[in-house]
Amino acid sequence: MEVALGDRLKSLRLDRNIDQKTLAERAGVSVRALRNLEGGQGSTLHSLVSVLRALGRADWLATIAPVATINPLALGRHAEPRQRATGSRHGAGR
Repeated sequence: MEVALGDRLKSLRLDRNIDQKTLAERAGVSVRALRNLEGGQGSTLHSLVSVLRALGRADWLATIAPVATINPLALGRHAEPRQRATGSRHGAGR
């Protein structure tokens, strides 16, 4: 996954005709950090976010953890009572 992300970052950089040094300067990260990201060798989350912003692709971050459209806490209030597979235990053993 890291390698695929790095390849995508490199592709975006090349599509914009930006060299590594220029992108690193715009992102405020070292060239080494950018090389690590593009090579799939990892870096910091801060570096990744900075590079995405410099490439104009900060919108990618919204796809990582989409906003929930259903509040799980609200489900309990509107859910029907749970049915048991067996009869009531209150009468069992009498």
